[in-house]
Amino acid sequence: MNDADGDLACLALREPQRLMSGTLSQWESVIRQAARADVLGRLAVMLDSLGLTDAVPPAPRLHLAVARQVVFAQHQELRREMALILAAVKDLDIPVVFLKGAAYVAADLPAARGRLCSDIDILVPKLALPEVEGRLMLHGWMSTHHEAYDQRYYREWMHELPPMQHVRRGTVIDVHHGLLPETVRRPPNAALLLSAARAVPGLPGAQVLDAPDMVLHSMTHLFHNEEFSHGLRDLSDVDLLLRHHGDDVDFWASLLRRASTLHLQRNLYYGLFAVREAFGTPVPAQVWAEAASAAPTPVLRALMQGLWRRGLRGPHAMAALPWTSTATLLLYLRAHWLRMPPLLLARHLSIKAWKRATVKPVAV
Repeated sequence: MNDADGDLACLALREPQRLMSGTLSQWESVIRQAARADVLGRLAVMLDSLGLTDAVPPAPRLHLAVARQVVFAQHQELRREMALILAAVKDLDIPVVFLKGAAYVAADLPAARGRLCSDIDILVPKLALPEVEGRLMLHGWMSTHHEAYDQRYYREWMHELPPMQHVRRGTVIDVHHGLLPETVRRPPNAALLLSAARAVPGLPGAQVLDAPDMVLHSMTHLFHNEEFSHGLRDLSDVDLLLRHHGDDVDFWASLLRRASTLHLQRNLYYGLFAVREAFGTPVPAQVWAEAASAAPTPVLRALMQGLWRRGLRGPHAMAALPWTSTATLLLYLRAHWLRMPPLLLARHLSIKAWKRATVKPVAV
């Protein structure tokens, strides 16, 4: 196994067979990097599916087994929580669309296999937000942000309520009413997403986004995010979704049309660029050519490609390229620039900086 590139978590996901030639020292680096990127469970499942687990040396095999069990237990909990969320809002007669990791698990997609989830994301109609929030509060979920400015930030400008955490079980729900904040220049029409969502067999009341919308949401969440500790994991999600749906001859044309309808052509271009480079994801040449027509100018394209190459690598220090910290800072600023108009952004960042500077450490 040649680890000259340094990003062993990405290498392991792209070509897990190559791990079989690794030394014990290289296996240790793979385990460390994959665990840091939250993809160790995914790697364990991949090796199982290829029949390679028994060929893994005993020490790393134990780490893989533990990661597999953690994912299994979390998915059981996730299914229970999804059922409880649906029960809490069942009388409202509204669509409840699960997003990201919860959607992959609910729909039993390949992207769910080995996937860890930090919270549960749902999409509901904006007009139903007060009722949804009220029902969830009655069932034990409470807002995690209590300061007046934080509440205003979420409720006036963002595409979601403040995160809600269950008082006993500790599970966290993000209740969305859109894909992007309402302060972006051209937010996608959430009503189009809700109208195309499809039911989940075996989970009454649950829906997930249609295949093109699910891919575009995964890309949009990734390329509008301000931090990338899960960047490699989320990029791997996109790779697995494209490989799964790409066998449908109608999928690629639908993906291009939907990106245009939702004003997400640039995110589609970045997404296809990133997965092709990181994982060699098969994308039809005509699709890539059409998606690339939404690329920025050559100078900005070269800059952004360099930033994505650094920001979307595994987050472990061993995987970092030169200028990675600068790249992640620029991507952080870019995410906020896309999120808000200049005056509102300046005010928001000033308030955040002031709050950070005035927070007193807690004595222990």
